[in-house]
Amino acid sequence: MRQFLPSVLQHTTIPETEVVVVDNGSTDDSVTYLQALLSTPEAKTAHLRIVPFPENYGFAAGYNRAIQAIDSEFVVLLNSDVQVTAGWLEPVLTYMQQHPNVAAAQPKVLAYKSILAHLQDAATPITFEHAGAAGGYIDRLGYPFCRGRVMSYVEDDHGQYDTIAPVFWVSGAAFFIRTAIYNQVGGLDDKFFAHMEEIDLCWRLNSRGYQLLCIPQSTVYHLGGGALAYDNPRKTYLNFRNNLLMIFKNLPQPKLCKVMFWRFILDYMAAFQALITFKPKHFKAIIRARIDYFRMKRDFARIRQENLTLATQPYPDTIADRSIIFDYFIRRKKE
Repeated sequence: MRQFLPSVLQHTTIPETEVVVVDNGSTDDSVTYLQALLSTPEAKTAHLRIVPFPENYGFAAGYNRAIQAIDSEFVVLLNSDVQVTAGWLEPVLTYMQQHPNVAAAQPKVLAYKSILAHLQDAATPITFEHAGAAGGYIDRLGYPFCRGRVMSYVEDDHGQYDTIAPVFWVSGAAFFIRTAIYNQVGGLDDKFFAHMEEIDLCWRLNSRGYQLLCIPQSTVYHLGGGALAYDNPRKTYLNFRNNLLMIFKNLPQPKLCKVMFWRFILDYMAAFQALITFKPKHFKAIIRARIDYFRMKRDFARIRQENLTLATQPYPDTIADRSIIFDYFIRRKKE
Protein backbone atom coordinates (compact mmCIF):
# COMPACT_ATOMS: atom_id res chain seq x y z
CA MET A 1 0.00 0.00 0.00
CA ARG A 2 2.72 2.51 0.96
CA GLN A 3 4.45 1.88 -2.35
CA PHE A 4 1.42 2.29 -4.61
CA LEU A 5 -1.08 4.54 -2.82
CA PRO A 6 0.86 7.72 -3.72
CA SER A 7 0.24 7.03 -7.44
CA VAL A 8 -3.50 6.69 -6.76
CA LEU A 9 -3.58 9.99 -4.87
CA GLN A 10 -1.51 11.72 -7.54
CA HIS A 11 -3.60 10.55 -10.50
CA THR A 12 -7.10 10.64 -9.00
CA THR A 13 -7.91 14.28 -9.57
CA ILE A 14 -11.46 14.27 -10.96
CA PRO A 15 -13.43 16.56 -8.59
CA GLU A 16 -16.36 14.14 -8.17
CA THR A 17 -14.19 11.21 -7.07
CA GLU A 18 -12.77 10.11 -3.74
CA VAL A 19 -10.15 7.55 -2.74
CA VAL A 20 -11.44 5.23 -0.03
CA VAL A 21 -8.78 3.09 1.63
CA VAL A 22 -10.16 0.10 3.50
CA ASP A 23 -7.94 -1.28 6.22
CA ASN A 24 -8.97 -4.93 6.45
CA GLY A 25 -7.95 -5.58 10.05
CA SER A 26 -4.23 -4.91 9.61
CA THR A 27 -1.97 -5.58 12.58
CA ASP A 28 0.82 -3.17 11.62
CA ASP A 29 0.84 0.65 11.65
CA SER A 30 -1.10 1.02 8.39
CA VAL A 31 -3.89 3.10 9.93
CA THR A 32 -1.40 5.44 11.59
CA TYR A 33 0.35 5.87 8.24
CA LEU A 34 -2.97 6.62 6.51
CA GLN A 35 -4.05 9.13 9.12
CA ALA A 36 -0.76 10.97 8.65
CA LEU A 37 -1.47 11.16 4.91
CA LEU A 38 -4.82 12.87 5.38
CA SER A 39 -3.25 16.29 5.85
CA THR A 40 -1.11 16.15 2.68
CA PRO A 41 -2.13 18.18 -0.41
CA GLU A 42 -2.37 15.02 -2.55
CA ALA A 43 -4.74 13.37 -0.11
CA LYS A 44 -6.94 16.46 0.05
CA THR A 45 -7.08 16.72 -3.75
CA ALA A 46 -7.98 13.04 -4.07
CA HIS A 47 -10.50 13.29 -1.18
CA LEU A 48 -8.85 10.47 0.75
CA ARG A 49 -11.08 8.63 3.22
CA ILE A 50 -10.13 5.78 5.56
CA VAL A 51 -12.51 2.95 6.46
CA PRO A 52 -10.92 0.76 9.17
CA PHE A 53 -12.28 -2.73 9.90
CA PRO A 54 -11.71 -4.50 13.24
CA GLU A 55 -10.77 -7.77 11.51
CA ASN A 56 -9.77 -9.24 8.15
CA TYR A 57 -13.02 -10.06 6.35
CA GLY A 58 -11.21 -11.32 3.27
CA PHE A 59 -11.10 -9.83 -0.21
CA ALA A 60 -14.78 -10.39 -1.01
CA ALA A 61 -16.50 -9.47 2.25
CA GLY A 62 -14.10 -6.59 2.77
CA TYR A 63 -15.15 -4.99 -0.51
CA ASN A 64 -18.84 -5.69 0.14
CA ARG A 65 -18.69 -3.93 3.51
CA ALA A 66 -16.70 -1.03 2.08
CA ILE A 67 -19.11 -0.43 -0.81
CA GLN A 68 -21.97 -0.17 1.68
CA ALA A 69 -20.20 2.96 2.97
CA ILE A 70 -19.90 4.51 -0.50
CA ASP A 71 -22.56 6.58 -2.28
CA SER A 72 -21.55 6.97 -5.91
CA GLU A 73 -22.63 5.98 -9.41
CA PHE A 74 -19.42 4.04 -10.02
CA VAL A 75 -16.92 2.30 -7.80
CA VAL A 76 -13.46 0.96 -8.66
CA LEU A 77 -12.18 -2.03 -6.73
CA LEU A 78 -8.42 -1.47 -6.74
CA ASN A 79 -5.85 -3.83 -5.27
CA SER A 80 -3.27 -2.38 -2.90
CA ASP A 81 -0.42 -3.56 -5.18
CA VAL A 82 -1.53 -1.58 -8.25
CA GLN A 83 0.20 1.52 -9.58
CA VAL A 84 -2.12 3.68 -11.65
CA THR A 85 -1.11 6.05 -14.42
CA ALA A 86 -2.05 9.59 -15.40
CA GLY A 87 -5.61 9.75 -16.72
CA TRP A 88 -6.41 6.17 -15.71
CA LEU A 89 -10.00 6.95 -14.70
CA GLU A 90 -11.26 9.09 -17.54
CA PRO A 91 -11.35 6.65 -20.51
CA VAL A 92 -13.25 3.99 -18.59
CA LEU A 93 -15.69 6.28 -16.80
CA THR A 94 -16.42 8.28 -19.97
CA TYR A 95 -17.16 5.13 -21.96
CA MET A 96 -19.39 3.68 -19.23
CA GLN A 97 -21.29 6.96 -18.91
CA GLN A 98 -21.97 6.91 -22.65
CA HIS A 99 -22.95 3.20 -22.73
CA PRO A 100 -25.43 2.44 -19.93
CA ASN A 101 -25.56 -1.32 -20.62
CA VAL A 102 -21.87 -1.66 -19.74
CA ALA A 103 -21.99 -2.83 -16.14
CA ALA A 104 -18.28 -3.36 -15.52
CA ALA A 105 -14.95 -2.71 -17.18
CA GLN A 106 -11.23 -2.93 -16.63
CA PRO A 107 -8.13 -1.14 -17.90
CA LYS A 108 -5.19 -2.87 -19.51
CA VAL A 109 -3.23 -4.54 -16.72
CA LEU A 110 0.54 -4.75 -17.20
CA ALA A 111 3.14 -6.43 -15.00
CA TYR A 112 4.72 -3.91 -12.67
CA LYS A 113 8.04 -5.79 -12.54
CA SER A 114 8.32 -5.71 -16.32
CA ILE A 115 7.81 -1.94 -16.25
CA LEU A 116 10.72 -1.58 -13.82
CA ALA A 117 12.91 -3.82 -15.97
CA HIS A 118 11.96 -1.86 -19.10
CA LEU A 119 12.90 1.42 -17.44
CA GLN A 120 16.33 0.02 -16.68
CA ASP A 121 16.77 -1.49 -20.16
CA ALA A 122 14.56 -0.30 -23.00
CA ALA A 123 15.14 -3.58 -24.84
CA THR A 124 13.34 -5.51 -22.10
CA PRO A 125 9.72 -6.10 -23.15
CA ILE A 126 6.72 -4.97 -21.13
CA THR A 127 4.46 -7.93 -20.38
CA PHE A 128 0.84 -8.33 -19.43
CA GLU A 129 0.03 -9.25 -15.84
CA HIS A 130 -1.41 -12.66 -15.09
CA ALA A 131 -4.50 -11.40 -13.24
CA GLY A 132 -6.55 -9.79 -15.98
CA ALA A 133 -4.13 -8.73 -18.72
CA ALA A 134 -6.33 -7.19 -21.46
CA GLY A 135 -9.61 -8.76 -20.37
CA GLY A 136 -10.71 -12.18 -19.19
CA TYR A 137 -12.67 -15.14 -20.58
CA ILE A 138 -13.46 -18.68 -19.51
CA ASP A 139 -13.48 -21.79 -21.64
CA ARG A 140 -16.20 -24.45 -21.85
CA LEU A 141 -14.78 -26.25 -18.79
CA GLY A 142 -14.63 -23.15 -16.61
CA TYR A 143 -10.91 -22.39 -16.89
CA PRO A 144 -10.14 -18.65 -16.97
CA PHE A 145 -7.77 -17.07 -19.47
CA CYS A 146 -7.14 -13.59 -20.86
CA ARG A 147 -6.23 -11.58 -23.88
CA GLY A 148 -2.52 -11.64 -23.19
CA ARG A 149 -2.39 -14.64 -20.82
CA VAL A 150 -3.17 -18.32 -21.34
CA MET A 151 -2.53 -20.63 -18.40
CA SER A 152 0.83 -19.46 -16.99
CA TYR A 153 2.09 -17.93 -20.23
CA VAL A 154 1.92 -14.15 -20.50
CA GLU A 155 2.51 -12.24 -23.71
CA ASP A 156 4.60 -9.15 -24.29
CA ASP A 157 2.50 -6.05 -24.87
CA HIS A 158 3.13 -4.53 -28.27
CA GLY A 159 -0.30 -3.01 -28.79
CA GLN A 160 -2.00 -6.15 -30.09
CA TYR A 161 -4.88 -5.78 -27.62
CA ASP A 162 -5.32 -2.01 -27.66
CA THR A 163 -8.89 -2.20 -28.93
CA ILE A 164 -11.94 -1.99 -26.67
CA ALA A 165 -13.33 -5.51 -26.48
CA PRO A 166 -16.21 -7.35 -24.80
CA VAL A 167 -14.97 -9.84 -22.21
CA PHE A 168 -16.44 -12.45 -19.86
CA TRP A 169 -14.71 -11.14 -16.73
CA VAL A 170 -12.80 -8.07 -15.67
CA SER A 171 -9.80 -8.11 -13.40
CA GLY A 172 -10.28 -7.73 -9.66
CA ALA A 173 -7.00 -5.80 -9.66
CA ALA A 174 -8.82 -2.76 -11.12
CA PHE A 175 -12.53 -3.48 -11.36
CA PHE A 176 -14.84 -0.65 -12.51
CA ILE A 177 -18.53 -1.32 -11.86
CA ARG A 178 -21.80 0.56 -11.47
CA THR A 179 -22.51 0.63 -7.73
CA ALA A 180 -26.24 -0.01 -8.06
CA ILE A 181 -25.67 -3.08 -10.24
CA TYR A 182 -22.98 -4.37 -7.88
CA ASN A 183 -25.50 -4.29 -5.04
CA GLN A 184 -28.36 -5.54 -7.20
CA VAL A 185 -26.60 -8.79 -8.17
CA GLY A 186 -25.26 -9.40 -4.67
CA GLY A 187 -21.66 -8.20 -4.94
CA LEU A 188 -18.75 -10.55 -4.37
CA ASP A 189 -19.51 -13.90 -2.75
CA ASP A 190 -17.89 -13.65 0.69
CA LYS A 191 -17.94 -17.45 1.08
CA PHE A 192 -15.14 -17.51 -1.49
CA PHE A 193 -12.97 -15.39 0.87
CA ALA A 194 -10.54 -14.67 -2.00
CA HIS A 195 -9.81 -15.75 -5.60
CA MET A 196 -12.31 -16.28 -8.43
CA GLU A 197 -14.89 -14.09 -6.69
CA GLU A 198 -14.70 -11.38 -9.36
CA ILE A 199 -15.19 -13.98 -12.12
CA ASP A 200 -18.19 -15.37 -10.26
CA LEU A 201 -19.64 -11.86 -10.03
CA CYS A 202 -18.98 -11.29 -13.73
CA TRP A 203 -20.73 -14.56 -14.60
CA ARG A 204 -23.86 -13.22 -12.89
CA LEU A 205 -23.55 -9.98 -14.85
CA ASN A 206 -23.15 -11.84 -18.16
CA SER A 207 -26.07 -14.17 -17.50
CA ARG A 208 -28.32 -11.22 -16.67
CA GLY A 209 -27.62 -9.49 -19.96
CA TYR A 210 -25.04 -6.89 -19.00
CA GLN A 211 -21.95 -6.11 -21.06
CA LEU A 212 -18.39 -6.18 -19.70
CA LEU A 213 -15.42 -4.60 -21.45
CA CYS A 214 -11.70 -4.11 -21.40
CA ILE A 215 -10.89 -0.48 -22.19
CA PRO A 216 -7.12 -0.46 -22.80
CA GLN A 217 -6.91 3.30 -23.25
CA SER A 218 -6.53 3.16 -19.47
CA THR A 219 -3.47 1.34 -18.12
CA VAL A 220 -2.41 0.20 -14.66
CA TYR A 221 0.61 -1.76 -13.41
CA HIS A 222 -0.04 -4.71 -11.12
CA LEU A 223 2.63 -6.26 -8.92
CA GLY A 224 0.64 -9.46 -8.39
CA GLY A 225 0.92 -11.88 -5.52
CA GLY A 226 0.70 -9.06 -3.02
CA ALA A 227 -1.54 -11.02 -0.67
CA LEU A 228 -0.57 -14.57 -1.67
CA ALA A 229 2.39 -15.50 -3.88
CA TYR A 230 1.50 -17.34 -7.08
CA ASP A 231 3.26 -20.50 -5.85
CA ASN A 232 1.52 -20.50 -2.45
CA PRO A 233 -0.46 -23.73 -1.82
CA ARG A 234 -3.19 -21.64 -0.19
CA LYS A 235 -3.69 -19.84 -3.53
CA THR A 236 -3.83 -23.21 -5.31
CA TYR A 237 -6.47 -24.42 -2.87
CA LEU A 238 -8.66 -21.31 -3.20
CA ASN A 239 -8.40 -21.23 -6.99
CA PHE A 240 -9.42 -24.88 -7.42
CA ARG A 241 -12.16 -24.85 -4.77
CA ASN A 242 -13.69 -21.53 -5.79
CA ASN A 243 -13.55 -22.35 -9.48
CA LEU A 244 -15.65 -25.47 -8.87
CA LEU A 245 -18.09 -23.56 -6.65
CA MET A 246 -18.41 -20.85 -9.30
CA ILE A 247 -19.26 -23.42 -11.98
CA PHE A 248 -21.81 -25.07 -9.69
CA LYS A 249 -23.43 -21.72 -8.88
CA ASN A 250 -23.86 -20.58 -12.47
CA LEU A 251 -23.83 -23.40 -15.03
CA PRO A 252 -27.18 -24.84 -16.21
CA GLN A 253 -27.81 -28.47 -15.31
CA PRO A 254 -27.40 -30.15 -18.72
CA LYS A 255 -23.91 -28.72 -19.10
CA LEU A 256 -22.99 -28.98 -15.40
CA CYS A 257 -22.81 -32.79 -15.35
CA LYS A 258 -20.58 -32.94 -18.43
CA VAL A 259 -18.26 -30.20 -17.20
CA MET A 260 -17.90 -31.71 -13.74
CA PHE A 261 -17.09 -35.11 -15.27
CA TRP A 262 -14.17 -33.63 -17.17
CA ARG A 263 -13.10 -31.46 -14.25
CA PHE A 264 -12.92 -34.55 -12.02
CA ILE A 265 -10.43 -36.08 -14.47
CA LEU A 266 -8.44 -32.91 -15.11
CA ASP A 267 -8.24 -31.83 -11.46
CA TYR A 268 -6.85 -35.19 -10.42
CA MET A 269 -4.42 -35.05 -13.33
CA ALA A 270 -3.27 -31.66 -12.00
CA ALA A 271 -2.90 -33.15 -8.52
CA PHE A 272 -0.85 -36.05 -9.89
CA GLN A 273 1.33 -33.62 -11.85
CA ALA A 274 1.99 -31.65 -8.65
CA LEU A 275 2.95 -34.88 -6.88
CA ILE A 276 5.44 -36.10 -9.50
CA THR A 277 7.02 -32.63 -9.72
CA PHE A 278 7.73 -32.71 -5.98
CA LYS A 279 5.06 -30.24 -4.91
CA PRO A 280 3.30 -32.26 -2.20
CA LYS A 281 1.68 -29.20 -0.62
CA HIS A 282 0.03 -28.30 -3.90
CA PHE A 283 -1.07 -31.92 -4.34
CA LYS A 284 -2.75 -31.79 -0.94
CA ALA A 285 -4.25 -28.37 -1.74
CA ILE A 286 -5.97 -29.67 -4.90
CA ILE A 287 -7.30 -32.79 -3.15
CA ARG A 288 -8.58 -30.71 -0.24
CA ALA A 289 -10.18 -28.25 -2.66
CA ARG A 290 -12.10 -31.11 -4.30
CA ILE A 291 -13.24 -32.45 -0.93
CA ASP A 292 -14.30 -29.03 0.35
CA TYR A 293 -16.19 -28.32 -2.87
CA PHE A 294 -18.39 -31.37 -2.28
CA ARG A 295 -18.80 -30.42 1.36
CA MET A 296 -19.74 -26.81 0.59
CA LYS A 297 -21.85 -27.05 -2.56
CA ARG A 298 -25.06 -27.86 -0.65
CA ASP A 299 -24.75 -24.40 0.93
CA PHE A 300 -24.89 -22.89 -2.56
CA ALA A 301 -28.00 -24.72 -3.77
CA ARG A 302 -30.31 -21.77 -3.07
CA ILE A 303 -28.09 -19.17 -4.72
CA ARG A 304 -27.60 -21.51 -7.69
CA GLN A 305 -31.37 -21.68 -8.17
CA GLU A 306 -31.63 -17.90 -7.83
CA ASN A 307 -28.87 -17.31 -10.39
CA LEU A 308 -30.48 -19.64 -12.93
CA THR A 309 -33.93 -18.14 -12.33
CA LEU A 310 -32.72 -14.56 -12.85
CA ALA A 311 -30.58 -15.39 -15.88
CA THR A 312 -31.72 -13.96 -19.20
CA GLN A 313 -28.80 -15.77 -20.88
CA PRO A 314 -28.40 -19.04 -18.92
CA TYR A 315 -25.28 -19.89 -20.96
CA PRO A 316 -23.64 -16.56 -21.92
CA ASP A 317 -22.25 -16.40 -25.45
CA THR A 318 -19.06 -14.86 -24.02
CA ILE A 319 -18.00 -18.32 -22.77
CA ALA A 320 -15.38 -19.57 -25.23
CA ASP A 321 -16.46 -22.66 -27.14
CA ARG A 322 -13.15 -24.47 -26.77
CA SER A 323 -10.84 -26.03 -24.19
CA ILE A 324 -7.87 -23.94 -23.13
CA ILE A 325 -6.29 -27.06 -21.63
CA PHE A 326 -6.42 -28.79 -25.04
CA ASP A 327 -5.21 -25.68 -26.85
CA TYR A 328 -2.31 -25.11 -24.47
CA PHE A 329 -1.00 -28.62 -23.84
CA ILE A 330 -1.92 -30.42 -27.09
CA ARG A 331 -2.02 -27.73 -29.76
CA ARG A 332 0.72 -25.70 -28.01
CA LYS A 333 -1.34 -22.56 -28.53
CA LYS A 334 -0.27 -19.96 -25.97
CA GLU A 335 -1.70 -16.72 -27.34
